[in-house]
Amino acid sequence: MLDRLAAEYPGSATELCALRHQDPFGLLVATILSAQCTDERVNTVTPALLARYPDPAALAEAPLETVEELVRSTGFFRSKARNLVGMARAVEDRFGGVVPSEMDDLTTLPGVGRKTANVVRSVVFGLPGLPVDTHVGRLVRRLGLTEETDPVKVESVLNAMVPADERGAFSLRLILHGRAVCTARAPGCARCILADICPSAGAVLGRAGAATRGRTRRP
Repeated sequence: MLDRLAAEYPGSATELCALRHQDPFGLLVATILSAQCTDERVNTVTPALLARYPDPAALAEAPLETVEELVRSTGFFRSKARNLVGMARAVEDRFGGVVPSEMDDLTTLPGVGRKTANVVRSVVFGLPGLPVDTHVGRLVRRLGLTEETDPVKVESVLNAMVPADERGAFSLRLILHGRAVCTARAPGCARCILADICPSAGAVLGRAGAATRGRTRRP
């Protein structure tokens, strides 16, 4: 599975990341904004936001109302604005204006959970990090890798299977595959590169499709 996904979606975690950024701070801002929002929308919002507040020191002093207006189109703009300003103040006050790379430090920042921290760690710091979003959770359950639904437990299961230096890219490849092929409502099993090793493919295709492709349905 790792080999097939790597061939289908080549590149490092940095290259596969759809959120445009120039530095760790820019990616942290973009990832906070990406909650319940498309990457495309975030990429239209972050340039203006970061042009006005290019570093933690500047964003930490930003008027909340101004930040709210700049990020309004990403949804949940009030809470996102509070988190962004709070995150910048924490980075400035507690980490000398430098975005930390350790999980325990990142997750103390407002608006930053394990998923966001793993994105930052794997994409800009080159450290082990396996973000688990809805796409990753859906695909690994369909693939029979785990039955866990809690993202932290899913991450733990996958970390035992995926080499540390491949975790970030693996997560992003699953996300790309989940968006393009293994969608929530209409998975494209007939064109999936993992269909012959996926225990859910027969169930999705139906009995006729499973028989045609020589597979059995999952009980």
